[in-house]
Amino acid sequence: MSTHFNKFLMIASAVLIAACASTPDVRVGSADFVKASNGILVSSYGKTLYVFDKDSANSGKSECVAACATNWPPLYIEAGAKLSGDFSVVTRNDGQKQLAYKGKPLYFWSKDANPGDKTGDGFNNVWHVIQM
Repeated sequence: MSTHFNKFLMIASAVLIAACASTPDVRVGSADFVKASNGILVSSYGKTLYVFDKDSANSGKSECVAACATNWPPLYIEAGAKLSGDFSVVTRNDGQKQLAYKGKPLYFWSKDANPGDKTGDGFNNVWHVIQM
């Protein structure tokens, strides 16, 4: 293989590893994965969770699909997971289950790099952290 191709593979691998490292684990077995921290709802490892104004509470579906879901990864939940309180499940267009809080689907923001980041709050005036 050429030196240029090897360099390309190394760079592509590094980009892929970096992208995967910042992508949250978005499939959980219960709502216990979610907690309150500093007055907002976060994952158990501190990643901020968001709601989308275009999602109607208790509609049972998500309006964030395709490219939207790439930027705002849904918090998927395993079928049959035990839920309590204000947590429920919505079924996405592809049949996957997404955790919801007070009837609104939950998402991560792909630009939040570290636990505690909440750079998506107020994004386009339609994305918000969940105040507790």
